[in-house]
Amino acid sequence: MEQNVCGSSSGASTPKTKRRVKNPRYSNSSPRKRRNQSPRKSDSTPRKRRNLNSSFSDSPRCDSKITTIPNYGSEDDSDKEEEEVTPPFVVPRVARMFMDEEDVEVEETCDNVTLEWLPQSPQPSNCVSTAASPTPILPSPIEPSNKFQFEWRAISMPQIEPHLRREPFSQISGPTVSFTKPYEAFISIWDNEIMEVIVRETNIYALQVTTAMLENGNLYPHSRITHWRDTNVNELYVYFAMVLAMGMVIKNRIDEYWNSSRDIFSTPGFSTEMSYDRFVLLSKCLHFNNNKNLNSAMLTGSQAKLFKIKPIIDHLNCKFSKLYNLSQNVALDESLTMWKGWLDINQFIPNKAATVGIKTYEVCESQTGYLWRFEVHAGQDTLALQEDDPVSGGVPALVLRLLNGLEHKGHTIWMDNYYNSPSLARELKVRGFDCVGTLRTNRKFVPSEFQKITKNDMIVGQVLGCTSGDVDIMVWRDRNRVALISTYHGLVTTRCGDTFKPTVVQDYNANMGGVDRKDQLLAMYPIERRKTTVWYKKFFRRLLNVSVLNSYILLKDKSLAHRNFRKALITELLAVHKKPKPTIISTKSQVHCPAPYPFVKSGKSDRLRRKCAVCPKRSNTYCKVCNVAMCIYTCYETYHTLH
Repeated sequence: MEQNVCGSSSGASTPKTKRRVKNPRYSNSSPRKRRNQSPRKSDSTPRKRRNLNSSFSDSPRCDSKITTIPNYGSEDDSDKEEEEVTPPFVVPRVARMFMDEEDVEVEETCDNVTLEWLPQSPQPSNCVSTAASPTPILPSPIEPSNKFQFEWRAISMPQIEPHLRREPFSQISGPTVSFTKPYEAFISIWDNEIMEVIVRETNIYALQVTTAMLENGNLYPHSRITHWRDTNVNELYVYFAMVLAMGMVIKNRIDEYWNSSRDIFSTPGFSTEMSYDRFVLLSKCLHFNNNKNLNSAMLTGSQAKLFKIKPIIDHLNCKFSKLYNLSQNVALDESLTMWKGWLDINQFIPNKAATVGIKTYEVCESQTGYLWRFEVHAGQDTLALQEDDPVSGGVPALVLRLLNGLEHKGHTIWMDNYYNSPSLARELKVRGFDCVGTLRTNRKFVPSEFQKITKNDMIVGQVLGCTSGDVDIMVWRDRNRVALISTYHGLVTTRCGDTFKPTVVQDYNANMGGVDRKDQLLAMYPIERRKTTVWYKKFFRRLLNVSVLNSYILLKDKSLAHRNFRKALITELLAVHKKPKPTIISTKSQVHCPAPYPFVKSGKSDRLRRKCAVCPKRSNTYCKVCNVAMCIYTCYETYHTLH
């Protein structure tokens, strides 16, 4: 029977499949989407399961060779090839396919995408598969005529091992500069250049605030701003150290850090470093960009919303990417900084700890959580999209911007279904990336068979898959239906206890948590206070907190715990940049000796004498060091013994 796929006029010959009759209520030209719901039953007769085995090939239940490598795609996976055996069906590097393409029209729909299912030999469910032969007889891959033409077919058996399909990793990961102390790693990010910018803008903003209060009649003699004096780089480093210390010594109110009572709640170290009024003034006047430079006519909507914090974002993105080389596994996900007040760029993500706040798209190393690059969500600018380019949309363009600079180094990008699509996976493959993650089956270029599959059409543990040569799509039934996309995994399975699980699922769970790992490490030191009334200052504290974590990873000292690193950093910042106190000569080091008052002369009245500090008599002698009147013979020794 001829089967049409994705609206094609001529499809490959495939076995008959039982199809469920659609409800007429939803059979019009614009059917209503029903999320996570199965179509209603038309009668009381039990619904028959669609025979999907005739269209898709199940993954092997066990493989003696594959199960010996428990975690494909992990950091511990070796890149060595086995005796340099080159299988005849090695997937070519896609970059070579399209290197000479020019003026090829990209189809806007998948009307010409056909699905060719290769004949599969039935495999018993309880058999033990043998290792792949070095020279299996397999059909040669059909290369697409253009980049975004996907010719889906069943995954051939035996499969090519995933590590042979994976992009070779060619970068030495780790810090690009070696550091010996926490202070050195921190100032490599917050260097003197950016600190001078913050100092200049803070002083300008303090002047603007004072002028505005004076013009509005709100400036009074007792106003705290009247005591403002221009800040400098050293004082700003001390301010940073105190903010970081507040993340380790957590109190509900700012003024409690300056508690002067001698009880268990006192923290005298804060008052010795900076006065309370000065700390509040610096927090109020802290600024990063001159308001007078805001020209809305020259900026897009998102640029205008992030104008106040833009210099910090640009500086940190530059420093983070320059100081560290990522390892092979990279996670791309969202993070949320809590902000419950009204804000135009606020986002709601229910599965995040903050739930609502400022969303950032972040590229983090899967193993350590190092933040390599981030972008703040501030809405999408209305840019001219190329209709013939499937990766010109907002989400694919965002992914390509975040990964700019990592091309052709062999990184594997782990993303969730918000980002993944077959067209983006192929574009990343062309640029030298591998791409793995969950997938929404309603994406463009996904075969229509996968779009119709529900969890009721599969049994628990069943895996279905197809490939276009360089991009694989799998559907796995666990508690629910899970769709995944990968550029190298195929249908390889891994033993998990008494059951088998697709290796792509195990690798995804191990490598996707880079952003979440970073958020967990930062949650222990909350320097972003809840009652901050200015959103960009709270977001600045979040970035300051992230930079400390990145500094800890840059130091690369495994013997130093994260908490001890922060304590050492605060101590070193205060020691280097604290204003030296004026030297006071101690009176205890001077020699005490008595002397007569020069203004008391013999024969004068006793009223010029001073009262003795010990006895009630009046004396004309005193101690030069103590500057206290006392009788030399009777009271001098007594006074110095008591004092």
